[in-house]
Amino acid sequence: MRIIDFFDQGVRYYTDKVAIVDNNSRHTYAEADRQVHRIAAAIHGNGFGKGTRIGVYSPNSNAAWLALLALMRAEGVWLPINPRNNAATNIDLGSRFGMDMLFYDSCFNEQVQEIQAAVPGIREFVCIEGAGSVGRGLAEFTGGHGDYHQTGPQQAGELAAIFPTGGTTGKSKGVLMNHEALETFAANYYAHFSYREDSVNLVVAPMTHAAGIMGCLHFMRGGKNVVVKNVDPLSIMQDIQTHRVTHLFLPPTLMYMMLAHPDVGKYDYSSLQHFVVGAAPPSLEKLKEAVAVFGRCMSEAYGQVEAPAAITLKAPWDYLDERGNINEQRLKSIGRPACFNQVKILDKDESEVPRGEPGEICVKGRLVTLGYLDNPVATAESFRNGWLWTGDIGIMDNNGYINIVDRRKDMIISGGFNIYPNEVEQVLMEHHAVQEAAVIGIPSEKWGEAVKGIIQLRPGRQVSEHELIALAKEKLGSVKAPKSIDFIEEFPKSAAGKVLKTELRKPYWQGRERAVN
Repeated sequence: MRIIDFFDQGVRYYTDKVAIVDNNSRHTYAEADRQVHRIAAAIHGNGFGKGTRIGVYSPNSNAAWLALLALMRAEGVWLPINPRNNAATNIDLGSRFGMDMLFYDSCFNEQVQEIQAAVPGIREFVCIEGAGSVGRGLAEFTGGHGDYHQTGPQQAGELAAIFPTGGTTGKSKGVLMNHEALETFAANYYAHFSYREDSVNLVVAPMTHAAGIMGCLHFMRGGKNVVVKNVDPLSIMQDIQTHRVTHLFLPPTLMYMMLAHPDVGKYDYSSLQHFVVGAAPPSLEKLKEAVAVFGRCMSEAYGQVEAPAAITLKAPWDYLDERGNINEQRLKSIGRPACFNQVKILDKDESEVPRGEPGEICVKGRLVTLGYLDNPVATAESFRNGWLWTGDIGIMDNNGYINIVDRRKDMIISGGFNIYPNEVEQVLMEHHAVQEAAVIGIPSEKWGEAVKGIIQLRPGRQVSEHELIALAKEKLGSVKAPKSIDFIEEFPKSAAGKVLKTELRKPYWQGRERAVN
């Protein structure tokens, strides 16, 4: 099955139910289907056949959903364009990924003009909402091309999307994702989580990442996607209560902001069934706090662009015993391998390590990318003997639950000892004044690298450098404890909400030939 097949299930069985709603409009499955067919017919009618690479450049909106579903019905290849990207990034992606066509929102008129001037290979620009600066409006584009488009049969290995990697260490690579991978993603979620006809999914994180694919899961059972453009903790909490939201996906940083908000206790979260956290390992203390505040709905998804958000999964029943008590070791984990994957913890010699020992998390199965676009070297580096090597260091227990120790590249070597920043961050975030923490290695004549803590405080809270270092020493010992701590107003974040440690390291390593000692 394909994403468009998920939607067609909803159209077939839940015709009059609301499929998508935003601040401007709402569409039942039947209403959305009519518009999706018209746009898909226009894509083909304007000369764009199967395999056309089509970008969608828009904030979260109903219009973006319709464009995405239409390009899938037209058998195009989705090129997700994160609305937080700058024009230079989008110019690079459009050029290297071979974009043929771009749907865009008029709020990006200026950036789209730059893209048009720099990427002559894009043959069609269509403004899906508002008055566009380039190309045609949606009404003009769809005029005269009919109201129906017949999607052809699915071919084995057929490309569904090219997802850009984070690009935190250089230019984004193009991850080739076929329909079987997205079907496996869906199968894993349906096997591990709960989806019913009354589901209400709040689409907060950018649709261009996991939030978009997660939203598609609700179509199969006639669920509703409530789509929001503007992201702030207060509006998320209000929307959960107003719309009786059952499903929500956020990166940990947004969850931390909600927990730190002074009004977090004023709203009703009882409708939540799955508050899914992903994109980075969350703090155990913050997860425990979230369970207390939002209820026993906290869930977790671990993956990466190459194996999207479903390598391991954790539902509430995975960490709650028969009496409803929390098993902290399981809550701290990223869950167990999802049902339709093979996952192993391997050492550098490609041998599986004993349970309880650290190694690299590796995954195999239909969830995994076909490789990187036009980049056989990077593909060979990430794949060995059929396994995707994630770059994450993890420990699996006897029941299959995995704890991430850290990213392989983030490991600090101080005085000859290997120190995993995530372990130190977890301890720092136990302090009630800390909203978010990051740990990096900085140059040291004595140690080679010294452990540096960087802290963002909760609004109105204070804590001293000495107090945090003492806490870390008490819990971890002097070797792993930070030698110093800096306080920061706000962390630099990627478009997916991840803390950019490369940016945090820059001031400390400036002027050196390499960012390691």
